[in-house]
Amino acid sequence: MNAPLTPAGVAGRQSFPIAGMTCASCVRRVELAIGKAPGVAAATVNLATETADVTFDAQGDPAAVISAIEGAGYEVPAETTDVEIEGMTCASCVRRVELAIAAVPGVLKASVNLATERATIETLAGAAPRAAIDAAIRKAGYTPRHRQDAAAATDSREAARDREMSHLKRDLAVAGSLTLPIFVLEMGSHAIPALHHWLVMTVGQQPLYLAFFVLATIVQFGPGLRFYRKGVPALLRLAPDMNSLVVLGSTAAWAYSVVAVFAPGVFPSGTANVYFEASAVIITLILLGRMLEAKAKGRTSEAIKRLVGLQAKSARVERNGVFVDTPLEDVVAGDVVQVRPGDKIPVDGLVLSGSSFVDEAMISGEPIPVAKGEGAEVIGGTINKTGSFTYRATKVGADTLLAQIIRMVETAQGSKLPIQALVDKVTAWFVPAVMVAAAATFLVWLVFGPQPAAAFALVNAVAVLIIACPCAMGLATPTSIMVGVGRAAELGVLFRNGEALQSLKSTQVVALDKTGTLTAGKPVMTDLEIAKGFDRAQVLAMVAAVETQSEHPVAAAIVAAAEGEGLPIDAAQAFDAIPGFGVTALVAGRRVAVGADRYMAQLGVEVQAFAETAVRMGGMAKTPLYAAIDGRLAAIIAVSDPIKPSTPQAIRALHEMGLKVAMITGDNRRTAQAIADQLGIDEVVAEVLPDGKVEAVKRLRQGGRAVAFVGDGINDAPALAEADVGLAIGTGTDVAIESADVVLMSGDLLGVSNAIALSKATIANIRQNLFWAFAYNASLIPVAAGVLYPISGTLLSPMLAAGAMALSSVFVLGNAMRLKRFRALAREAAGGLPAPATGHWPRR
Repeated sequence: MNAPLTPAGVAGRQSFPIAGMTCASCVRRVELAIGKAPGVAAATVNLATETADVTFDAQGDPAAVISAIEGAGYEVPAETTDVEIEGMTCASCVRRVELAIAAVPGVLKASVNLATERATIETLAGAAPRAAIDAAIRKAGYTPRHRQDAAAATDSREAARDREMSHLKRDLAVAGSLTLPIFVLEMGSHAIPALHHWLVMTVGQQPLYLAFFVLATIVQFGPGLRFYRKGVPALLRLAPDMNSLVVLGSTAAWAYSVVAVFAPGVFPSGTANVYFEASAVIITLILLGRMLEAKAKGRTSEAIKRLVGLQAKSARVERNGVFVDTPLEDVVAGDVVQVRPGDKIPVDGLVLSGSSFVDEAMISGEPIPVAKGEGAEVIGGTINKTGSFTYRATKVGADTLLAQIIRMVETAQGSKLPIQALVDKVTAWFVPAVMVAAAATFLVWLVFGPQPAAAFALVNAVAVLIIACPCAMGLATPTSIMVGVGRAAELGVLFRNGEALQSLKSTQVVALDKTGTLTAGKPVMTDLEIAKGFDRAQVLAMVAAVETQSEHPVAAAIVAAAEGEGLPIDAAQAFDAIPGFGVTALVAGRRVAVGADRYMAQLGVEVQAFAETAVRMGGMAKTPLYAAIDGRLAAIIAVSDPIKPSTPQAIRALHEMGLKVAMITGDNRRTAQAIADQLGIDEVVAEVLPDGKVEAVKRLRQGGRAVAFVGDGINDAPALAEADVGLAIGTGTDVAIESADVVLMSGDLLGVSNAIALSKATIANIRQNLFWAFAYNASLIPVAAGVLYPISGTLLSPMLAAGAMALSSVFVLGNAMRLKRFRALAREAAGGLPAPATGHWPRR
């Protein structure tokens, strides 16, 4: 067995799971600790996901980050995986495989044994997918093989959370069962004097207190030991956290009671009171709050669970001419995969043979299955409905669209919003300030309080410590982000970062690219009017013959129209294209020219005969083109790009939200304005060249307006990056999607209004949570300190403080969960939509 190989320095970003964080001060402490590790440029810690997202500015050292986290008093969960490897023959093979595995992000150690042909790999929990490790082994020239025995299965982060929930339930059950008799007898004695008298006469005061001592001590150092394990080291490091507050508060009540029972003479006469019920109830109620928090935090990641659940577990792959069931991890690009009716498509690919209808609702949101035939693209995670087909895998593992979606959602859920900076500043000093406040409370009551002053001082100081635990502050932002981003993903809206989630709510102007965004992006020929002396079928056939040589979308529309009428299309010769003007070629010995009016003028062809027709077509947002044969005007042709059926409703929805809508297009102003009038668009920036969209966005931003730009093409990428928030149509190009902050997985513009509405709802939810968390602490800490006592004689019991503290976190989590009920703007029934408008295709 070789010595384990640890990965060399890494660059870029890496995620680290963290166990043991309980409040906002923990987050701050871990971030500061990681920030001091060598090579770390930035660190963002998320309490809800229990992860740290670390960016390395150079060759960072993951081991140093782990040491920093552990040095701060927290744990980095790790898991061990065994992978069998085929093809190794010597020690150099071992070294090569170890280096390849160690280079995978998330791998801590890799040890390869040549004799057993097995690699033992230690990874950060959930951070190094098996597919990535397998891909690294294959890239090194070897073949990973899956072990079938259950012992080789590794614990997932979900399993770790389940174990934690199980431990919490066990500890709560023990603490609750032991606390209940103390609480009932002690509180009952205060409420019912007869019960107190009976207990003293039958059991005796001292034996009763001894019983309370035994029960409370088991609670304190049994279920309550988890608070000591974290809180005491934090105190010793002079970096107290929530656990420290619980330890100080509950231990003070317990210790005071122990002295009162076993050495009452230490206290002045009449002050030897017992508070075992307070110490036990504090532990029990905080455990209850922890369990409710864990349960709610588990629910915040349901969107990710559902996305992961969409992935197939296996695939029928061709091996030696036979299709066999193969684990998904063993599918590689180039494999031929068979899909049968009802199967979940395992990976992305292109159809080779067969046909079917595929339900792609998880990507597009469209409930109608999509026809798939030879050459069609299929996406992993979608569901085959009726037919059967084979396809060649093009993207597997982390490269599939579904894997990319999951990665986007995880990244956005783990990001930190600018609004979180306020929380970080407060929590940096909050816990120490609470301890100072508790100490001051103790001293004030001890010096100025009524008798028994020591008892009053202890009770109020403990109440301050317990009521002020900043759990709610730490959970206020990340839980809302997780639920909001997850709900958005379910609606087909992918936020690529948290900043976009916050910025989008401030949008004042939504700028829309026209082609492929407002419109379908696929023009069709709508009109063909023939000049006197020409035959319609002959003219269309000859124009189509010329256009077969052009790659322009307008050309494809004319050719499709000719083919649709069954016209024979001859071969064209001497083809020439003049960008921005038109095209010309010889067809059957005749010179045919097709283009804009300026091209006809250049050729000396008079188009006045169709002047009124051209104006009418332009007013209907259609592009007029002219055809000339042998120097004579032969026809006027109209081509349009149909507006998507949902576009009018989407524009209305944006207006109802109080937003201005702008259109950026290369069309001439007259036809662009015609489209704007049909759709009710407020501002038009027309006649924009592809490289002028950035300047158009800057002009729209004048006056301090926040601009969101929506586009889908390669030429939209700079504008998407320039806008305050860029939204890419997910059916567009990869370049546009990579440049955007938000991706709309379907081509439906309703996703824009849904994204903005969800952004507003999420930020409002965060503000509600923060208000509750801060207002709660600001108002109840003075009450716990006893400011109301001189006025009304009101004091806050430590037990009530513990219950209120637990409920504050549960309230914040419950409020965040309301975002799961966010309803997307429903598409109107087809019959209720306005008649589809037509868009104008830019002239050549």
